[in-house]
Amino acid sequence: MDDPAKQPHGKNLRKGRVSLPNHAYLVTIVTASRKPAFISFAAARAAVRCLHDKDVVRHAQTLAYVVMPDHVHWLLQLGEEGNLSETVRLYKTRVSLLLRQQIWQRGFHDHAVRSDEDLRDIARYIIANPLRSGLASSVGEYPHWDAIWL
Repeated sequence: MDDPAKQPHGKNLRKGRVSLPNHAYLVTIVTASRKPAFISFAAARAAVRCLHDKDVVRHAQTLAYVVMPDHVHWLLQLGEEGNLSETVRLYKTRVSLLLRQQIWQRGFHDHAVRSDEDLRDIARYIIANPLRSGLASSVGEYPHWDAIWL
């Protein structure tokens, strides 16, 4: 799987974006100018807490995530009435309000998970991101991730 954080950004990502109820998506949300907004433990934990915000949870179930210094990978499954753009907007807003600053670049990258893709493989891929980035030498060393399969 290609690194979603290295995919092109901008308006073209919104073309053809469809929110399918009960469908799984891998979302990558990047900080403005790739500023390491989550380098501090407190800021990263705030981003994690917002994934569990009651309004966010009402729209989607978090399957796995990793909060990196300058981006978040989020594997989620929309609910019956969930809308992907609205769910991501809500999450981004919650994080910005909690940290009292504008954090994010506009938009986000999403990958609708195909039926032949294994969600656990995708979760393992995103959880290993801190290893590939040199932030940790083992998954257990990096505190800002989780997956429902644990």
